[in-house]
Amino acid sequence: MMARDIKLGWDVEALNKAYRQGYMAASMHMARERCPYRGDVVMAAWEAGWEDSVESIKDIDASNGVVARIA
Repeated sequence: MMARDIKLGWDVEALNKAYRQGYMAASMHMARERCPYRGDVVMAAWEAGWEDSVESIKDIDASNGVVARIA
């Protein structure tokens, strides 16, 4: 049985899906304002994925800059 907040209409699986979709959206350079979700909790999950992806991209870009300067 999956934990579900009936009143808010979300469950852990839905939040994980929103996070993954937000991560993918940022990796494809989609604007943060294009979040397809409504509802604070699910939007927050999508935005968390989006932010984590942006940070990963920054980290990769930073490490590539170091490699480029060394090479």
